Amino acid sequence: MPISLSPPAPVMAPVHLGEATHCPYCALQCGMYVRGEAAGGTLTITPRHDIPANGGGLCQKGWTAGELLTGGVRLTTPLARARRGGPLEPVSWDEALDRVAGAVRDLQTAHGRDAVAVFGGGGLTNEKAYQLGKFARVALRTSQIDYNGRFCMSSAAAAANRAFGMDRGLPFPITDIAEADAVLMVGGNVAETMPPFLRHLRGTLIVADPRETRTARQARLHLKVTPGTDLALGLGLLHIAITEGYADRDYIAARTTGFTEARASVAAWWPERAERVTGVPVAAMREAVRLLATADRAMILTGRGAEQQSKGVDTVTAFINLALALGLPGREGSGYGCVTGQGNGQGGREHGQKADQLPGYRKIDDPAARAHVAAVWGVDPAELPGPGRSAYELLDALGTDGGPRGLLVFGSNPVVSAPRAGHVTERLAALDLLVVSDFVLSETAAMADVVLPTTQWAEEHGTMTNLEGRVLLRRQALTPPPGVRSDLAIVAGLATRLGRGEGFSDDPRTVFDELRRASAGGVADYSGITYERIARETGVFWPAPAEDHPGTPRPFLDGFPTPGGRARFVPVEHRPPAEEIDDDYPYYLTTGRLLAHYQSGAQTRRIAALNEAAPEPYVELHADLAERLGIVSGDLVRVTSRRGSAKAAARVGRAVRHDTVFMPFHWEGANRLTNPALDPTSRMPEFKVCAVRVERCGDGADERDEMAGTPRAGRGRQA
Repeated sequence: MPISLSPPAPVMAPVHLGEATHCPYCALQCGMYVRGEAAGGTLTITPRHDIPANGGGLCQKGWTAGELLTGGVRLTTPLARARRGGPLEPVSWDEALDRVAGAVRDLQTAHGRDAVAVFGGGGLTNEKAYQLGKFARVALRTSQIDYNGRFCMSSAAAAANRAFGMDRGLPFPITDIAEADAVLMVGGNVAETMPPFLRHLRGTLIVADPRETRTARQARLHLKVTPGTDLALGLGLLHIAITEGYADRDYIAARTTGFTEARASVAAWWPERAERVTGVPVAAMREAVRLLATADRAMILTGRGAEQQSKGVDTVTAFINLALALGLPGREGSGYGCVTGQGNGQGGREHGQKADQLPGYRKIDDPAARAHVAAVWGVDPAELPGPGRSAYELLDALGTDGGPRGLLVFGSNPVVSAPRAGHVTERLAALDLLVVSDFVLSETAAMADVVLPTTQWAEEHGTMTNLEGRVLLRRQALTPPPGVRSDLAIVAGLATRLGRGEGFSDDPRTVFDELRRASAGGVADYSGITYERIARETGVFWPAPAEDHPGTPRPFLDGFPTPGGRARFVPVEHRPPAEEIDDDYPYYLTTGRLLAHYQSGAQTRRIAALNEAAPEPYVELHADLAERLGIVSGDLVRVTSRRGSAKAAARVGRAVRHDTVFMPFHWEGANRLTNPALDPTSRMPEFKVCAVRVERCGDGADERDEMAGTPRAGRGRQA
């Protein structure tokens, strides 16, 4: 089915374009104009043509993004429970913030600073991410802060850091992809996750994925890899590149280190062995290498399929090694890149809401970094806590002895999005204090003791850093409804009540100017970027260490930011997934996104057109597997892993491997099954592969109604 980037009828192009801003969803951050008044329900969205990422196109999610601002489903007053287990009821802002601050003080007095934790989001603006990290370290003085971006591209970030000395999703403008003659996409489905990306895929496309996705259907070559074996595929491809004479020896000698060791590490990965492990035919592997190696310009891109594994860092490293052997990184029109998922997945991890980082992509355990940031914040470096728990480890520790007793959540919905979600829900229920800042009553907000209604993308200023490292400006296009506050104002209000209000502002420009100073000299240096410059230049690539610096669209052209200026081959070894299939759980489960929905679906499942396009979860099975199990399309089936069960309607076809089932993760269900086994470096959970069994459960109309549809209005926690 072709993917339309045109507006749905009957939207007409307006005479006045409106305020120039950006889409609230994925990391493309497509440019759009917003015009009208949310209060009157007359909001009009049209695409911008001056933003290279989308160049005038929008997907269905972008076209309908204004509906939540006009549809009357959002929160407009703080909510709190008068008693444990009681209903959420409207309260004033003063009462809500006073209650949160008082509970925070009590918990920290009784249990220590780390008794209160913060969980952020990869969709928060740079200003919010920065101030949230500062709030945790300065106002709360807790080490317990991480964010859902840990579940996004942390494995690719770690792999890029050790290979190149810097992590920037795409270390080149997205328009360079259109100049590539061949592109290998490993574990990415951009046709559904970010459809305007397709305009840049003009060369020969190769896709590695267990499913024949919309993206794979457009590829010349589909490598239908067994879930959890992408690393073996990368090793096999590198073996072929070296043994068949495709390695760029001049590039390797001039621009890299470690090739000898990497070559030795793949010596035993002859193509036939790789085929036995991955299921990808030898001929297809050889053709993939030939297409990449003989192209004048070629790129290797990874997505969540390769990265969301307990060996995600090594998997990405294997494909970086392949790119280095072919001489791709640091050449215009060629290279390696990661297709970032969340709207501010790049900027969100650069400025301090990650457990081990300070602003500017500095390490929190680096004395020089601590001294620099502490000086900007006006505190003693010794006051800053050290590294805290990673995202899943933080959620897993909630309410336990020695774990946080209170949690403040901004821009995330872990009840749906976390691995082993049933267990995470139990941990949230065990807290003494759960506070959620959101603009709808998400599944996580419905469990909270206090819910704080926040402004949204079109109602505030702020910056986002898209998948190519381009810092963009979101402009306020609408007046927010009475009764809501920005996350910056919420954080500043709490800091004031905790006696640390100095230095916390609700003004985005003020916060961004401080972020610039805090990031100065860091890897992600924003010090030369201003709101005016972003508007004038339609975005600025970091690093930009001075206002007269042109920005850095292609940071690797003249060398790599490593001590010797060379990229590093890193030998890696294949290992199986943390959980293999067996007689009790004989099939692989893999998860992913749908065109109509985004992340946990808290927003998109409340938009009528998107809910109509994809109204319920499903289980996709190969026709041969379905026949063996006695399942036909539409049957209600139960999928069970060692962590729980989920029910959904069967969808039978031939797109997925015969030993694999697929479930979208936009509803509660899929992540009850997924495995929280963590990558030892990135601490990324293994979302993309676990062992399950599948069985038909009958028609189950009542159960189907319960599992699908829009999010529940609220449920509260048990007393």
